[in-house]
Amino acid sequence: MRYLVTGGAGFIGSHLCEALLQAEHRVLVVDDFSTGRQQNIAHLEGRKDFELICADVADTDVARDCVRGVDRVFHLASAVGVELIIREPIRTIETMVGGAAAVFDAAARYRKPVLFTSTSEVYGKSPKVPFRESDDLVIGSPTYRRWSYATAKALDEFLALAHWHHSRLPVVITRLFNTVGPRQSGQYGMVLPRFVRQALLGRPITVYGDGSQSRCFCHVRDVVSALARLIDTPAAHGQVFNVGNDREIAIGELAAMVRSMTGSRSEIVHVPYQEAYGAGFEDMERRVPDLSKLRGLIGYAPRFTLERTIEDVVAYVKGQLEGETR
Repeated sequence: MRYLVTGGAGFIGSHLCEALLQAEHRVLVVDDFSTGRQQNIAHLEGRKDFELICADVADTDVARDCVRGVDRVFHLASAVGVELIIREPIRTIETMVGGAAAVFDAAARYRKPVLFTSTSEVYGKSPKVPFRESDDLVIGSPTYRRWSYATAKALDEFLALAHWHHSRLPVVITRLFNTVGPRQSGQYGMVLPRFVRQALLGRPITVYGDGSQSRCFCHVRDVVSALARLIDTPAAHGQVFNVGNDREIAIGELAAMVRSMTGSRSEIVHVPYQEAYGAGFEDMERRVPDLSKLRGLIGYAPRFTLERTIEDVVAYVKGQLEGETR
């Protein structure tokens, strides 16, 4: 089949493209390179089964032209990272809401199945852990810019499900929990590649807050495997699924693990949230997925351990650093 991957030059998108091509499908990527990188897909360009269009999928004409010629749609294009959200809230909101509206409209027009990647951020400040797909969303006050991302993604989910209820558009929503792996950039605040780069350079490893906040990290290859299976599972249509790994680790512990695994002598330094993000920043203390729904439908089980994931990130960042010194 032929798949459209919006945001296909991004970290997750590029890995998804590889997986689809490996399964002998054809891939069309639409990316405006606002956060995606050409180097992520450079090794795919020139293939007869791969096509790239540099454009903004929020352009309704672009969305319709691209969706019309494919069999399935993965909508991954999005603003990414806490730092970008804090720095450019208008861009964050407009990119996510406008892009999703254009893609869903086109998919509904041409009756194409679409998978939308949402985020665990939509659970907000909910104290109920682990998070289940049916749980209430407890998003913070709009006076705090950090919640604009969660709110925009939640609105996209409502829009996707509205299309499902209105016209039975075959749509699947996935809430991703801290996807990590090779090609992920620390440019927009992504914690693991930032820790690894700091450790390898012998610089202070900067932990925001007191380090007690916990997350669950999932290898990108486990994530894209789940996405590829869900879009072709009719029972998933009209449903929301957590996708990730349920192994929980405090960020302070993650910093220590990265330092140990890289053999670094870097000092671990704690940076107050207000210094990193400005006054009034709110964080989520824990973010742990309940994976029982995904497990029950497709037999999902993460294959990559956190240690293996860190090893892969270390190898990738080492390669980047070597390239920078040439």
